[in-house]
Order: sequence, then C-alpha cells, then structure tokens
Amino acid sequence: MRTLFTLFILLHLNLGFGQEKFDVSAVTKFQTELNEEYADAKKSPLTAEDLAEFKTLDFYPIDEKFFVVAKFIRTQKEKPFEMETSTDRKPLYVKYGELSFTIDGRDFKLNVYKNIELSKKKEYKDYLFLPFSDLTSGKDSYIGGKYIDLRIPKGDTIVIDFNTSYNPYCAYNHKYSCPKVPLENDLDIEIKAGVKKFHD
Repeated sequence: MRTLFTLFILLHLNLGFGQEKFDVSAVTKFQTELNEEYADAKKSPLTAEDLAEFKTLDFYPIDEKFFVVAKFIRTQKEKPFEMETSTDRKPLYVKYGELSFTIDGRDFKLNVYKNIELSKKKEYKDYLFLPFSDLTSGKDSYIGGKYIDLRIPKGDTIVIDFNTSYNPYCAYNHKYSCPKVPLENDLDIEIKAGVKKFHD
C-alpha cells in the first residue's frame, strides 16, 4: 500500500526550510501546490466521489503567530520503535530530536522523528517527520492531527511553520495507512493554522 510520504514529500520538502523569517508567499505556494495535487486524479488521495466535486481545501487564514523558530536538541541513543498507524502496518521510526518553542508567551515541546526505511533513500536522508495534534483536533481540524515536513537542521534551531501543516491522507480516504500522532505530541493550545478538516 502506498504510504503518505511517497507522493507528498516530493512536493513539499522544499518549503519552509532554511528560512528564519516568515514568508507569506511560501505559504501561498504551499497551498496552491497542495490544491493542484489534490485536483490531480493521478496524485490525489481523494475518493472518486470527492474528487469529482473538489475545488479547494479549506485553510486557516495565514498567521505569522504560528511561524516559530524552535530550539532543536538532538536526542541520543534512541531506539527505533514501531509507530502505530491507522492500519496494522507498523513502520520503524526513531525519535530524532526535541523542538522547544513559544507561542503567545507559552512554552511548548514537540518530538520530531525519522522514518528508518525512508531515510535509506538518498533524497530523504535528511527528512524529519513532525506529527502533532492540538485543541482544534476533532473540531476545526482533522481529529487525527496533522503533519509537517522538516529537514535536519545544521544548527541548534529549526523553523516550524504550522501554516504548512497538512492532514494525513487518511483524513480523505480510509484506504491509506497513516502514522498516528504520538501522545507526547499533543499540544495544549489551538493551532489555527494549516489545513482544516475536509468533511464536517
């Protein structure tokens, strides 16, 4: 079964990396390319019924508040583990680091992961996976949380632009197998950024 990553990463790995300043045009490009992918029958995760009526995904308004420069701490001696998914599939991941950041004067932390198999491919060797859920999950956002694509930073900081967070393919079609957000990555704040839920 095709996983979330093979189609999605090719489009989005170049977004949001290496920039320390908020760029509205980068987010607009992300949204445009995401809509183009979902409208393309060869790439779209949508069911045939939904694709026939698809016009655009629903995004939160672009908000600079949800663009943060996080402190990156590389974790050491972490053992690979089987990440739970929406199916019986259990891909191997390893916790790669911890990201600490502040929003509205409040401190938060997220763990970031590396997919063992994916990282063996040259084009994905520096890819990091950031799944998260928040207080909008199950309300305005998909109940299963969202994902952000990152790359291994060269220094001790990394940009997290929640405006480029997207739903797992499972939010659109149950045929896909998607990693579940680890409990430790559930944020006690409303992250009103990125893609909203698809169905009411």
